[in-house]
Amino acid sequence: MGVPVDNVTKEEALAKIEAFIESGQPQQVVTLNPEFVMAAQNDAQFFQVLKEADLSLPDGVGLLWAARFLGRPLRERVAGVDTVRRIANLAARRGYRLFLLGAAEGVAEATAKRLEEGNPGLKVAGTYAGSPDPKEEDKIVEMVRAARPHLLLVAYGAPQQDLWIHRNLGRLGVPVAMGVGGAFDFISGKAKRAPRWMQRLGLEWLHRLLHEPWRWRRMLALPKFVWLVIRSRK
Repeated sequence: MGVPVDNVTKEEALAKIEAFIESGQPQQVVTLNPEFVMAAQNDAQFFQVLKEADLSLPDGVGLLWAARFLGRPLRERVAGVDTVRRIANLAARRGYRLFLLGAAEGVAEATAKRLEEGNPGLKVAGTYAGSPDPKEEDKIVEMVRAARPHLLLVAYGAPQQDLWIHRNLGRLGVPVAMGVGGAFDFISGKAKRAPRWMQRLGLEWLHRLLHEPWRWRRMLALPKFVWLVIRSRK
């Protein structure tokens, strides 16, 4: 459906992110799932952001199924929340600074505390809830620039977080900016992640739906995604 995804393993994704940091050039990372793909079909701006991303992680088991069905299998799922944890571990070892932006009031701070506790030496240079409202962009950009992080993790949800990063990437002064969706909620403990057996069976979406029934409208994108994948097979 025209949306690129990188066929990387967890280790390769982390190595690419580290290489981005060392390059010093602004790079955008997206965590792609079927909902992203479907949203991009009706949102030209979001579609362009996904096409221009420097690294597109295969988050979402639906992507693995689709790639396998279409004869070009992806090697593994690279989940956004797990990648954030690996980034924190890398940052603690390498001395990289993080800035956590987004989520509900207090969640970024709680996430920072959890990550620092689990990764001794980790430096979270700043946290701020804020919003993706363009009226607040200048303030947030100045805040991030003053903190001088190596990685900016943005939890405004898609597509707002990814559009926000794309608009501001060139003036943030950050080597890597990544949209992380609900990762802060899971890491902070505000939301409960699916048990590992459900993750292994590809049922994490069902767990989220059971605990967050308001998501049902967004979940309607999944059967549409399946239909389009089947129809696109030659």
